[in-house]
Amino acid sequence: MLIGLALFTVCATTACATVLAQRAFLLADLDRRVGDAAERSRSGVLAGPGTGTDLGFLDARGQPTGTIAARLDDGGTVIAAELVTRSGAPRHLGAAQRSALAGVEADGSLHTRTVPGLGAYRVTALDGGGRPVLTALPMDDVQDMLSGLAVVEGVVGAAGLTVAGGVCAVVVRRRLRPLERVVATAVEVTRTTPGHGGVTGPAVPEQDTDPGGEAGRIGAALNSLIDHAETSCAQRLYGEEELQRGEERMRRFLADASHELRTPLASIAGYAELMNRGTGLIEPAQAWRRVSAESARMTGLVEDLLLLARLDEGRPSASAEVDLVALVIDAVGEARAAGEDHTWRLAPFPDSPALVAGDEARLHRVVANLLANARAHTPAGTTVVATVEVTGASRVIRVRDDGPGIPPGLLPSVFERFTRADASRSRVSPGHGGSGLGLAVAAAITKAHHGRIHAESVPGRTEFTVVLPAGRFVTPTGGTPGEYTPAPRSAGAVAPWARADEDGMPTERVPGGSAPTPPPARATPTPRATWEATAFPRN
Repeated sequence: MLIGLALFTVCATTACATVLAQRAFLLADLDRRVGDAAERSRSGVLAGPGTGTDLGFLDARGQPTGTIAARLDDGGTVIAAELVTRSGAPRHLGAAQRSALAGVEADGSLHTRTVPGLGAYRVTALDGGGRPVLTALPMDDVQDMLSGLAVVEGVVGAAGLTVAGGVCAVVVRRRLRPLERVVATAVEVTRTTPGHGGVTGPAVPEQDTDPGGEAGRIGAALNSLIDHAETSCAQRLYGEEELQRGEERMRRFLADASHELRTPLASIAGYAELMNRGTGLIEPAQAWRRVSAESARMTGLVEDLLLLARLDEGRPSASAEVDLVALVIDAVGEARAAGEDHTWRLAPFPDSPALVAGDEARLHRVVANLLANARAHTPAGTTVVATVEVTGASRVIRVRDDGPGIPPGLLPSVFERFTRADASRSRVSPGHGGSGLGLAVAAAITKAHHGRIHAESVPGRTEFTVVLPAGRFVTPTGGTPGEYTPAPRSAGAVAPWARADEDGMPTERVPGGSAPTPPPARATPTPRATWEATAFPRN
């Protein structure tokens, strides 16, 4: 509609300008011819007998048909007027016709007068030897030409508008077809209910996303909007699922924690009740031993929960230079003392120092928990091997045993809180096993030191790997992790131990010698089930 109106306005303006320009040109030509005729009339008057009513010059050849000549008195009244007819013979004008020509000044100016019965005339008057001479030429030719031009302009303009309107309609429709598809896509998107996967609707076809056109840019923008909506919807759904899983984990955590706390509390309450009933039912020393044991068990559980809570809050820990080799040696020695029914070995250690920066007590607890896990969930006679490796920017601790392995169904959740093994790695006695927090604590401490921990297990081989970055640690103020660069060991230096017993345990730490050699590792069957905990498990 607007395009048609614009085209009509342009065509009408062009036609009017053309008609006006043509009219000005034709009037200028007519005025020139009227002036020439007036000069001839004055010349004829001056050459004639000189009477005041003499119009004989109209008989001369060359006078155009329709020419009017008149003589005026000093007041501008027409006293004689004749018309050149088609036959060439002059014809006198009537009184009404003469009155229409009266009042013209003899100064050569041009006027337009309408003569009754003859039409419009272009009139001028010149002095003719005392009596002014009036000359007039008809404007019919000019008016007929302008009328014809107006008709032609109208017909051509109408035809042009029709053709241009049709072409514009076709072109505009073709150009707007991609935009219509974009609009249809937008409408379809508004009608689509976000699904479980976060999909909000179809996308604009690639052919309608050409950045070279307006419709293409709109299509591309709509696709970006759809992608953003899909991403937002997916994130919202994922957040809702995470919230539900978090609530489920919290309920399970509370149930497990309540159960673990209830067991020692029930035992303590039972022994206390027996003591209240009298010493004949149970020996006081035995009762106090059981109460102390259950109290220690409950204290350990509470301390583990408190440590996990502090790690969840991101509280900074102490930071100092820690030698992982010495730390692993001490932890294996403690494990050997606590589990004499297992075989404990140390693999060869690196010649270069395995130094990291962190909390030595907590890192010691990581190794101790891994060794305790192997002791609690493997049968007597199982061989447990611990080693430390130095790679480019990492320090690696490995704890491997040849026990029955972790069930594949339990491996993905082995680092979650209150996770316990099934019958193949269950508690064999009240003193074995634990609350299911040991590996969770190890994973949390490793993450707090910007490291990662993962487990690999098949029947006959289970290995826990702790990877810590060299020199990266949490500063005591909780700010940006600091950088620590350990000094290189001098050339030719060896590990700081030399003598070992028959199980590979170090018996003396001296500044020379070679590292003990571990027993040959068993072949690793395939395929291998692997689970890696690179972040603190959420509960």
